[in-house]
Amino acid sequence: MKKTIAMLLTAAVSASLLAGCGSSSQSSSQNTTTAQAGAETNSAADTQSGNSAKETPESSSEAADKAESNASYTIGIGQFAEHGSLDNCREGFLAGLAESGIQEGKNLTILYENSQADGGTASQIATNFAGKEVDLMCGIATPMAQAEYGVAKKSSTPVIFTAVTDPVAAELANADGTPMGEITGTSDKLPVKQQLKMIRAILPDAKKIGIMYTTSEVNSESAIAEYKELAPNYGFEIVDTGVSSSADISLAADTLINKVDCITNLTDNTVVASLPVILDKAAAKNIPVFGSEIEQVKIGCLAAMGLDYIELGKQTGKMAAQVLKGEKKASELNYETIKEAAFYGNTKVAENLGITLPEDLTTGAAELFSEITQ
Repeated sequence: MKKTIAMLLTAAVSASLLAGCGSSSQSSSQNTTTAQAGAETNSAADTQSGNSAKETPESSSEAADKAESNASYTIGIGQFAEHGSLDNCREGFLAGLAESGIQEGKNLTILYENSQADGGTASQIATNFAGKEVDLMCGIATPMAQAEYGVAKKSSTPVIFTAVTDPVAAELANADGTPMGEITGTSDKLPVKQQLKMIRAILPDAKKIGIMYTTSEVNSESAIAEYKELAPNYGFEIVDTGVSSSADISLAADTLINKVDCITNLTDNTVVASLPVILDKAAAKNIPVFGSEIEQVKIGCLAAMGLDYIELGKQTGKMAAQVLKGEKKASELNYETIKEAAFYGNTKVAENLGITLPEDLTTGAAELFSEITQ
């Protein structure tokens, strides 16, 4: 009996152990399957996360492009005086912006003011632009650029200038051409050597060249200094006379015309704005007047080795677009110039003066005008 009971107990214990092993094996299998499933899930999640990370730069770029396409800008354009050269600068500036995808009426608002050659008004215009928190100021001509920078440097508003003859003398750039702050732009520095050479070719017997300038415009003083330095190399003497305002032009012209063989005009804003007065007085005395750019030749100057101010403006507009889009800061862009001067002549003026324009100048002329436009 005891043996039988012992045998039964042994069998029971064995059965129990076998059942435990089966349960443990099944549990282990289930745990392994669960762990594998979890690992696969985590791996899938990691893969998905990795794909998202790879897509992030592209998504950011697309977002930036979309943000840029939806961006809109406000520019305050201040023009110092109203005459053809500066008007052409403004026209070119807007064209350069448009070519860069920034167009008035679409994503650009323009606030335009003209100071009518008054320095005090120029300062008021600059202050007004700052008060309206424009995204960028454009200063057309030296006095306006100086006024805008004087106001804008107190904030982070960038200034882009054009038609500034000598940015260094105007304290708008460093001597090496680098910006003094958040300001840059384009210079209309006169090609003085080419102008003197042209005058000598047209007037082989002339000795004295007259220049009228505004005493408050540093750009004019800089140009006259260069003329006086180079004129002797071409057999000329420079006779200059300064004016304070347009009210002085008529009397100054009368005095100057009686002392010289011809007059050459600068990009002096006050003088250019009153150029028709000078032209009329010079024509009455048969004194040739040379210009510094295309618009002056159109209205009665004999000829010029000058610049195309529309192209200068376009160059400026493209610089402004870089700043507005955040591609560059104004402080990262050196000021630029148009280095190539072109010959412009007016055959009607030449006829009136009894002068023949040399063929070597006319054959390579950028443009010849056969009438006088007032």
